[in-house]
Amino acid sequence: MQFTVTEAPTRERFEARDETGAVAGVVTYQLTGAIIAYTHTEVDQAYEGRGVGSTLARAVMDDARARGRTVVPICPFLAEWLAKHPEYEDIVVRSTRKVK
Repeated sequence: MQFTVTEAPTRERFEARDETGAVAGVVTYQLTGAIIAYTHTEVDQAYEGRGVGSTLARAVMDDARARGRTVVPICPFLAEWLAKHPEYEDIVVRSTRKVK
């Protein structure tokens, strides 16, 4: 099964859809300037185990890179996925500091 990932900016999320157009999964985000924080990944139960999460992860990371964005992976799934994909390390923030 093939999935197409598109951005739905008015809903602040990326959506993975199957060939029929049904939403198989989403990644939500918050965008501030050139910083994008991915907050949550959710895959519909009917599509679990079919690679939807990984398809979404790669698509959102490629999109961030293409747009020159810095990624803050708040979502545990994306943080774990990124640990296995060091090719994105150059655009990911791994630590934060308190601002005084």
